[in-house]
Amino acid sequence: MTIKINDAALRHARQLIKDSRTARDTRDDWSEHAPDTEQENAFIDKHGYAAYGTWHLGEDSEKTPETKGRYSFPFGDFRRLHRCAILAIESRAAQNDHDEIARAAKSLLKELDKD
Repeated sequence: MTIKINDAALRHARQLIKDSRTARDTRDDWSEHAPDTEQENAFIDKHGYAAYGTWHLGEDSEKTPETKGRYSFPFGDFRRLHRCAILAIESRAAQNDHDEIARAAKSLLKELDKD
């Protein structure tokens, strides 16, 4: 598994923050706020896998592009970036030695918490 930072997703996350399309929720809210399989499939059906990928900070280029398995570390509900998701990403990425993704999450948190 070679998960790398998804640059398109990082740009998308920064734009969501800039546009104030964020949810300033708390650390443990992500399990309740994360899209379920039905919501993911509906988004993919409407927008495609490339757009789906822009909601995930991790990408495994060894996996087929037209699959959910290619993308990891989701950060939003297809409308807003969730602070709780970024917190979860930072922790999980660090625990699993995805240092580049953990650093990106940390930088997104700084941008979110500026206000």
